[in-house]
Amino acid sequence: MRNRAFIAGLGLCALLGSPLAAQDAAPLSAIDWLGAQTTPAALPQTDQPDEPPAAQSATVPDVTVTPLDGPAARRVGLVPANVTGLPDTLWSGSSGAALAAQLADLPNLRLPALQQLAFTLLLAEAVPPTGDSAAFDLARIDALMAYGALDPTMALMDQAGADASPAHFRRAMDMALIAGRAAQACAILRARPALSPGKGHDVFCAARNGDWSTAALQLGSARALGLLPEAQVAALERFLDPDLYEGEPPLPVPTRPDALLFRVHAAIGEPIPPRGWPAVYANADLSDTAGWKTRIEAAERLAQNGAVPGNRLLGLYTQRSPAASGGVWDRVAALQRFETALGTGSTAAIAKTLPTLWDVMGAQRLRVPFAQLFADPLEGVVLSGAAADIAFELLLLSPRYEAAAQAFPARALRRPVLAALAAGEVPSGLNADGLAGAALAGFRNTPADADILAQARDGVLGAAILDTITLAQAGSAGDAAQLATALATMRALGLEDAARRTALQTLLLEAR
Repeated sequence: MRNRAFIAGLGLCALLGSPLAAQDAAPLSAIDWLGAQTTPAALPQTDQPDEPPAAQSATVPDVTVTPLDGPAARRVGLVPANVTGLPDTLWSGSSGAALAAQLADLPNLRLPALQQLAFTLLLAEAVPPTGDSAAFDLARIDALMAYGALDPTMALMDQAGADASPAHFRRAMDMALIAGRAAQACAILRARPALSPGKGHDVFCAARNGDWSTAALQLGSARALGLLPEAQVAALERFLDPDLYEGEPPLPVPTRPDALLFRVHAAIGEPIPPRGWPAVYANADLSDTAGWKTRIEAAERLAQNGAVPGNRLLGLYTQRSPAASGGVWDRVAALQRFETALGTGSTAAIAKTLPTLWDVMGAQRLRVPFAQLFADPLEGVVLSGAAADIAFELLLLSPRYEAAAQAFPARALRRPVLAALAAGEVPSGLNADGLAGAALAGFRNTPADADILAQARDGVLGAAILDTITLAQAGSAGDAAQLATALATMRALGLEDAARRTALQTLLLEAR
């Protein structure tokens, strides 16, 4: 379990990027925590009292005993404060139930900048909220699952305790079934049957543990009593006795996502394609046993949600030569040609291959992962024409966005709004219409959201940032007023890097 948490933490550190508090420009000092140290405080060192090591009498002092309502809340998180840049009190001023409801209402985030900020919050290690901390942890797990981030979610569940409650175990079992790692979950169920999510899981785990007669008895009883959906009965019957159904037509694909059916169908040789099911199921197609094309498509889908780092996608793209043309093979060929051109250092080859790759990556909403991979080597290449235009945008979509104007000064002069947003400094005479104008206003004269700032000042910073993310999502989708307010609020909360990336990505990826 500790290894899983460590590996998942490393992977998500790559997704999270630089610490939120590590900004080149000093953030606005609207909130007290901005001026405080965000790294975890060291344990206080107390002076040893100058007194004898033994008591002077046998008198027993008065001791006040206060009963505890239950076990102490667990401190759950994968990324420490010195990486997130957020204070240890991120959640402590809020109630767990309120935060859980807020996470459940979090919209689907399209911009990688907002996805990254959400992942930072969901994985942050901090003091738990007051009351209902378990509900909050489950809401974090549900939110991460919705984006398809399976490995870090499983590591988070290890910390929260898969056997902490039936609700915890149901999610842990679903994750294990999707990942194809059900052994540990079935061992927990064998030791604590009361945690069972349902009779179908009892049958599956009994068979998985080698107790086929018990599994058959449980399935027969559940079927006779009507305790299982017909789809589970049919799939489990074939799972327990495949020879009996040899030559029979395949079972219909379930209409509703079901982790147990997903794994059982795979076990009986009738796998369910994850496409059309929630993103987390795409993780099953990352297995080494899956075909190359299948693995690439799964990684692309997860990368669109920020759940797979770009270097894993690159590793799949460059694994071997494309087997055909069209669709995914065009993307593989375009990337391999560009990488070869970059390796040769030929400006002409780079200029020839970059536009095609930029187009196919844009069609798949993968420009930001691509920019993160290739911004550094492209920064020093002297380009002109369309290739220079693309390289300028590519740098703006990467962590090197501040270097774009210096690397491509002519492009920065032609597109002053983008250059100003990357620098975080908007000249008074620079104006624009639509979302571009709203983005400029967010860095110039738009006031931050007063209610969100009040939340942060009242010690509910995590809730304030979640509200800001929701506001920014609405703004990036086309609401100019909300975009300006969201950017101003991010800056007031000290999220300068997130504000700049959100503004740039809105104009380069959404406002087209």
